[in-house]
Amino acid sequence: MTSIDTGTPDLLAHQDSGVLTLTMNRPQARNALSRPMLTAMQRLLTEAEFNSEVRCIVLTGAGQAFCAGGDVKGMAASYAEGGAKNTVDESIHIQRHSQRETAGRLFKMPKPTLAVLPGAAAGAGLSLALACDLRIMSSAAFMTTAFAKVGFAGDYGGTYFLTQLIGAAKAREMYLLSDRVTADEALRLGLSNWVAEPDALAAKTQEISQRLANGPPVAYRYMKENLNRAMGGEIDECLDLEVTHHVHCAQTSDHQEAAKAFVEKRTPVFKGR
Repeated sequence: MTSIDTGTPDLLAHQDSGVLTLTMNRPQARNALSRPMLTAMQRLLTEAEFNSEVRCIVLTGAGQAFCAGGDVKGMAASYAEGGAKNTVDESIHIQRHSQRETAGRLFKMPKPTLAVLPGAAAGAGLSLALACDLRIMSSAAFMTTAFAKVGFAGDYGGTYFLTQLIGAAKAREMYLLSDRVTADEALRLGLSNWVAEPDALAAKTQEISQRLANGPPVAYRYMKENLNRAMGGEIDECLDLEVTHHVHCAQTSDHQEAAKAFVEKRTPVFKGR
């Protein structure tokens, strides 16, 4: 296992066997987002996208929470001191960039991304979890949009991700009422892929992340693009794109290795070529 210097204690990172794990690390604030945390996350996700040794990315939180979203206490303190120093336009530009380089990059990343929720995922924290390809929840965890309770409309892509995952009616219910969704309910709705008991969460994370890291990188890259475009694309465009990507994958060494392994009744070893 290799530890990575993130430049801030608010985000921890380590890499092991092709898996990059990013841990939001403000447990005293339920891992509420901070500017240093988001800045470090942007940089590490960008580096991971172009690092062939990273084949799966895990996003999780330290302690008993995944992420509480924005730091509301910090916001209140800022308002008491006279408010933000940036203009509205500057603030919009800064947050647009942050959202695209965190939630947007997790979603578009040409590698599998896995959110692991030891506890609550709220607000923008929920958005980041939903931006990932897959989610594992502790049975003690819950999800909530929370925005309505603090007078926000929502950010970091949650309205898009939630609507795509569970449909407009349920997404509107979750945003307008901001009720808690338990782990079992999240699993039933399709917001979570697995639920594990707290003491089994680490083992389940290891199992799924390693399976993803051992998968075919080239095929995963195109698979994710196909799936993402299918969410808003026209059918013929999706069909044509699938053909292009499928034929390209057929030319890879990974596919040839997998075909050979199938005949030999063994597990293929994928190298991303």
